[in-house]
Amino acid sequence: MALIALAADKGSPGVTTSAVALAAVWPRRALYAECDPHGGDLVYRMPAEHGGPLDPNRGLVSLAVESRRGLDAGVLPQHTQRLNGGLEILVGLGNADQAHGKAGLWTPLGRAFDRYADLPYGADVIADCGRIGPDSPTIDLLAQSALVLLVARTDAEHIAHVRDRANSLSARLHATQGSSVSIARPPIGVVLIAPPGKARQIAKQVGVLLAATTAGAEVLGVIAQDESGAEALNGRGRGRVDKALLTRSARELAGTVTQRYGLLRPTQAYPQPPQQPQPPQPVARPAHYAAAPPPSGPIAPTAVHPAGTGEVPAMPPNLTSVPHPSAQQQPSTGQNPYTQQPYPPTVSGTVA
Repeated sequence: MALIALAADKGSPGVTTSAVALAAVWPRRALYAECDPHGGDLVYRMPAEHGGPLDPNRGLVSLAVESRRGLDAGVLPQHTQRLNGGLEILVGLGNADQAHGKAGLWTPLGRAFDRYADLPYGADVIADCGRIGPDSPTIDLLAQSALVLLVARTDAEHIAHVRDRANSLSARLHATQGSSVSIARPPIGVVLIAPPGKARQIAKQVGVLLAATTAGAEVLGVIAQDESGAEALNGRGRGRVDKALLTRSARELAGTVTQRYGLLRPTQAYPQPPQQPQPPQPVARPAHYAAAPPPSGPIAPTAVHPAGTGEVPAMPPNLTSVPHPSAQQQPSTGQNPYTQQPYPPTVSGTVA
């Protein structure tokens, strides 16, 4: 149950692609939320579950209208859509003009995101906050998050900017907590966009530079600079999304942040009463088993592969694939192709 906020200081380092990739491989059910006050991009990039375009009026715009009567986490499914591939998303604002008059939206929105996973049909929220500055309204949303990830490329100027932004964010978010940076909440981490062959070396060098920051920010992982993988993820290129370097690096990052910060709580939203232990019951066996000798030596335990190894994932990915626009679209069955269970309830159309 977590709200993970991704943002950048300036330029276009790839926040949206990184956030979509992270939500796609998140080890629990995830909702990708476009929270960039300058406007979202997915309406123009990716097809909806039915193969057509996403509805720009169903998302943050319709949610802002409903928030005038109070914003509860339970109404989020009424404003979400699904990408072709299964990922649940909250479409963002169309442009910066729509952000005017919504200054009071971000704090209750962050609280709703934080509580969303506590619902039986809820999910963890990966929020794409775009570029942030000292006057960005989404800083109020960042304050409600479990983790803030600043995305940066590895050029010297980008690293310098992200270092300064980490310091200013820490001063803004942690000022009233009266605790050391190491235990202040939310923690601030850095995600680098780097070529695969140089990722480890670059991450180490940037980590040394960030060690001197007052925010205590550190490099938590690297998203591969994979143009073909990004094109496939956006539905503009051919290729298997699950095999792309971009996806594999996002999966590794998801495993790192969830384990380090304990972001994955039990899936069961409400605890069940303890059950009394039952005595083992005898199991009837066929007659030919009676003469079989017991196995000799220790029994090897069943292998369990942690999420991110690429062998046995902890749960099905949120985004199974993104077909190329020229591919024939298949009608949606309304069920998760992995679990064969219906998707959570959503409401069609727009909210007046």
